[in-house]
Formats: sequence, C-alpha cells, structure tokens
Amino acid sequence: MEKKDNKDPLLGISLVSPEEVKKLEEIARRIRIAVLKMTTKAGSGHPGGSLSCVDIITALYFKILRHDPKNPKWEERDRFILSKGHSAPALYAALAEAGYFDKEILMTLRRPWSILQGHTDMTRTPGVEMSAGSLGQGLSFAVGVALAGKLDKKDYRVYVLMSDGECDEGQVWEAAMAASHYSLDNLIAIIDRNKQQIDGWTEEVMTLEPFKDKWVAFGWRVMEIDGHNFKEIIEALHKAREGGPTVIIAHTVKGKGVSFMENNLEYHGRALREDELREALRELEG
Repeated sequence: MEKKDNKDPLLGISLVSPEEVKKLEEIARRIRIAVLKMTTKAGSGHPGGSLSCVDIITALYFKILRHDPKNPKWEERDRFILSKGHSAPALYAALAEAGYFDKEILMTLRRPWSILQGHTDMTRTPGVEMSAGSLGQGLSFAVGVALAGKLDKKDYRVYVLMSDGECDEGQVWEAAMAASHYSLDNLIAIIDRNKQQIDGWTEEVMTLEPFKDKWVAFGWRVMEIDGHNFKEIIEALHKAREGGPTVIIAHTVKGKGVSFMENNLEYHGRALREDELREALRELEG
C-alpha cells in the first residue's frame, strides 16, 4: 500500500523532503522514457499530453493514493480516474512502475490483443477504474463514484485527472454543478492545464479564461499550481482533503521533458519517429 500521511502543510512543515523529490523526479523520468518508447513502438498515440501529466500521476501513485498493486480491487482504495483517456500511456507506465503488471507489457500498447489499449479499458487493465472514450465524461463518472462512497460510508477519496481542452464540453459543467450540490468533499479534480488541444491553443479554440472564476462560480474550492513542481503538487493534494469539492488547476507544458516536443502541437497525437526517439532519449537519459 502506498498511503503516506505526513504533516499538514498549514503547519508550515514541508510534506515532501528534497530526497523524496529527487526520488519522484527519477520515477517521472523513467515514466517519460516508457511513454515515448511504447508510443514509438506502437506507431501511434498521444505523447505530448501524456508527458504533460506525468508529474501529477507520479505524485499520486507514489506519494498520495491509498492503493495496493497486489489487490487492485481493494474496497478501501482511493480511486484515480483518468478522464483524459488518450494520455493512457502515462497511466500505464505508472501502473507498471508501481507493480500492477510487468513493464515488458508496455511494449504491447495498442495491439489488438493487448491489455493496454489506446484509451483506458477497465475490463482489461489492472488498476484502471474507468473505460475512457469521448472526452468530458470522467468528471461525471467521478461524481458517481464519490457519491457512492458517501452512501456506502466509505472513506476513500476520488481523484480525477482532466484535460483543459475537454472543459469545452458542457457535460463537465453539469458534473461540476452536481458535485457542488451534493457537497462531495471526497472528490478532487486535477486539470492538466497545458493550454493546447488537438485543434490548437485552448484560448484560440474556445476561451476558458477566467478559468478559476468559473469553478468558483460552480461552488468549488480552487487552487492553482505548477504542475511540474512536486512540492506544489503534493501540498495542493493534501490541502484538497480539507473540504470540497476541490479542483487543482495544474499549469503544465505539453511534451514536458523533451525540448523539441515542449509546447509543440505536432506531438499531440503523433508518435515519435525512431530518429526523434533517439534524440528524446539522449535528453531524458543524459
């Protein structure tokens, strides 16, 4: 089990030591490498948005979540829901790193018989809570899971990772309204605010700003952080436990970790070529 309860950040005591940060950064580096290798091997996928959310997923699985890789259906586990389902490679790599299945399986991504499909499939993959398809549905699903926890008097928390682009969907805001109505203080949403979607920059496709104010108007507690700073991520996730529903707007960089991929829309839905992979690995592996 990976649950670790540290001191309350409001007491002024850091929740994560420099040594722990270095450990998390190393895990995130390995996950980024796996994401690029598996998508290149598959010849398809969404590497850009996968890389932008790696640090968030790393913090969750290796510092925050109560979970057990040997018992993925443990009833008392916290639930993590990947709403931005096309970033499945980042989740798969984290699950393999945590011990849910062998890392060798990562190289079977998107093969018809594989347990690792292009979007998450809860019927195939150990540790996956929701089958993803059309974006914008994850928050609704998470509201239902969080409400079920309340009705069943369970103390698990529900974390849902969303993209900023999917917040164009009206269903997201219906779910946000429902979460506030039912006072779901066991629900924490994290938005991968990399500011890009398949058609371009979010503010050119469909303006989201003032983004924070929209969530406040729907009755949510809101925090904004650097989505690549482990100290900020972990402290925000701990503070989110104090009441809710809570949304963490995590400002990130699409393609984070590889210089030629960062903020480059070309890699939203295109896997690297072999020569590009070699260059990316030179950067990530030093």
